[in-house]
Amino acid sequence: MRRTITFALPLIVIVSLVIIVFGLVQVRFEEERLMEDLKRKAETVTESVSLAAANVLQHKDLAGARRLVTRFQNKKNIQGCALYDKEGRLVAITERFKGWRDGDQQYYRGVLASGQPKDKLGKFRKSYVYSRIIPVEDSRGRPLGMAEMIYDTSYVFARLADFWRNIIITLVLLNLALLALAALILRWLFLPIEKLTLWFKHFQRGETGKPHGIKGGGEIGALASEVEQAALSLQVARKTVAEEAAAKLEKEDIWIESRLRDLVRARLGSGDSSIIVASNREPFIHMLDETTGQVRWAQPASGLVAAIDPIMRACGGTWVAHGSGSGDRQTVNAKDKLGVPPDDPRYILKRVWLAPEEADGFYLGFSNEGLWPLCHITYTRPIFREADWRMYKAVNQKFADSILEELPAENAFVFIQDYHFTLLGRMIKEKRPDATVALFWHIPWPNHEVFSICPYQVEILDGMLGCDLIGFHVQYHCNNFLETANRLLECRIDTEKNSVIRSSKETLVRPFPISIAGVSGPLTARESAETERVRQQYGLAGKIVAVGADRIDYTKGIAERILAVDRFLEKYPEYLGKFVYVQLAVPSRAKIKRYSELLDEIDQLVEKKNAKYATDNWRPIIYLKKYFTPDDLKPFYRAGDLCLVSSLHDGMNLVAKEYVAARSDLAGALILSKFTGAARELNDAVQINPYSIEEFADAIKYACELPPEEKRKRMENLRRQIERNNVYKWAGSIINDLAGLKKE
Repeated sequence: MRRTITFALPLIVIVSLVIIVFGLVQVRFEEERLMEDLKRKAETVTESVSLAAANVLQHKDLAGARRLVTRFQNKKNIQGCALYDKEGRLVAITERFKGWRDGDQQYYRGVLASGQPKDKLGKFRKSYVYSRIIPVEDSRGRPLGMAEMIYDTSYVFARLADFWRNIIITLVLLNLALLALAALILRWLFLPIEKLTLWFKHFQRGETGKPHGIKGGGEIGALASEVEQAALSLQVARKTVAEEAAAKLEKEDIWIESRLRDLVRARLGSGDSSIIVASNREPFIHMLDETTGQVRWAQPASGLVAAIDPIMRACGGTWVAHGSGSGDRQTVNAKDKLGVPPDDPRYILKRVWLAPEEADGFYLGFSNEGLWPLCHITYTRPIFREADWRMYKAVNQKFADSILEELPAENAFVFIQDYHFTLLGRMIKEKRPDATVALFWHIPWPNHEVFSICPYQVEILDGMLGCDLIGFHVQYHCNNFLETANRLLECRIDTEKNSVIRSSKETLVRPFPISIAGVSGPLTARESAETERVRQQYGLAGKIVAVGADRIDYTKGIAERILAVDRFLEKYPEYLGKFVYVQLAVPSRAKIKRYSELLDEIDQLVEKKNAKYATDNWRPIIYLKKYFTPDDLKPFYRAGDLCLVSSLHDGMNLVAKEYVAARSDLAGALILSKFTGAARELNDAVQINPYSIEEFADAIKYACELPPEEKRKRMENLRRQIERNNVYKWAGSIINDLAGLKKE
């Protein structure tokens, strides 16, 4: 109906305007015609009355005057008749017209003085009336008085109202006819297109066997037949690609982008349309420059993005995420989608829009004031509000609805990221139980006693167990989750398979240590120039440089790192003027009180320690607080002799791996907190307890004084570990487990 109205609306507007203009002209013409007719009648009647009026006024026959005006009491369209003497005084008037023009003597004297008839349209009581007055003279032309005829004009307006009523009825009937005609035309023109569009939709979802349902010839029929042939060819090609991919997998050993792509084709079997990734953070963000009005894009410096983006580039698919950039809406199509990366599209980004109150309650409130401190052992008290929980559920449902629109008919694989979407798996499974759903938890999972603090523990666990697979970074977090489910839910734990069975639904729980795409090769001339530029810009040449790169968060141990640098310089003064610590810090969640306090705390610490040690040409701490892209970080990694990763509690921490990957010269040293997931893999890092400032300071000295050969050996081992266990192997392990689950 909306399409019909949209199609017919221009015609309706044009026809309506034409008819209305025509009606106005016709009404004006009719009104003038009726009034002219009334005037002619008034002239005739008044002239005929004037002879009788002359006789009455000449003889001053008051009774005769009354008889004369009474004759018009019941005349059709004539309200009354009035006689006046030569002084303009009223002599007699029709009974129903008493009070007519009382006190309007000047008007009548004007008629007597000019000796000319006058007519006038006026209002008497509630009616509009037309009057014509003429002077009455004797046979010698001497004035005797005046005679006035008064006509009711209501019949004129009644006729005009009838005319307008007929115009409106005609207009309505004509517009209805236009709507009906438009509906018929649209049905004739667009029904085949609708059928073809619906068939395309089924085809995109993998339902290639459905007929298009378009009968007859014509251009649309020919197009449908051609598309059907193309679809058949594509269906055969997909099967061939899947078979070839399976054959190639048996020959390959190293996990690279192409191997992961072959695995997806072989295991999932329906091409790149089957993978749907869901996360709060979007892989590419568009920002509007308020000064120029132009939109620019960037990739966030996020561990999640660094891990998932290479997988999506390799396999294609759709990434569903919150569109939070100021220029995001300007870059999507009608379905809120765009190809990314923007300069070389490899997969689809679909943005979900959240109102400010939704983002505050879902992201800042429940996710980051509730679940984040609950899962990290940093002794920050979690805050749970009922309003935030309601918003969290609503946003999870909004994402579920958006994802369900994208799922193919078969082989649907949904990969949910992190603690923002604990309810999403269950919501998807309720509508599409055939879909394969995995959730990867990027942060630690606490023990059951800590998790039982959460007032919504049962709903969260039940939502997560709607998934077929839940992944954590390390086995320890898997054990915590299994124990939590066992203690807080009615379920059964299969310790042999590491799975949870609840209401006959089994969910596998597995460790999958996340990683990055791989290690870099020898430096290019451009990369060397960028690194040298960073050294010169920040006065790092000839210095021992330690670098830290973090989102400003109380779990990252930035304050402890600054205290350790302070203790190092205090304890080992021979490094004064020779050592520089560069902290790259991305502000985050500043609306949350704990984060705003942390920002102030770090600012004060940096200022205090620099004031303690700084000279005219040296500062021990360079604090760069701004947004950094992944490419911005690499020159600092290459310039850093040390990398300080001092997280107080971290699921993995990919900064440690990114630093190792960037050091193709094998010259750096990694100082790594033992409370990160990365510490389980990167055994050749110098591992520390970040709470022990003394131990941390000694570790900095130890790393500074490592012999070059020892550094080289450690870095080789670290890089080999990352190369073997890269993000493609991580994703391949998850896909293999899910494929095995589907076979069962």
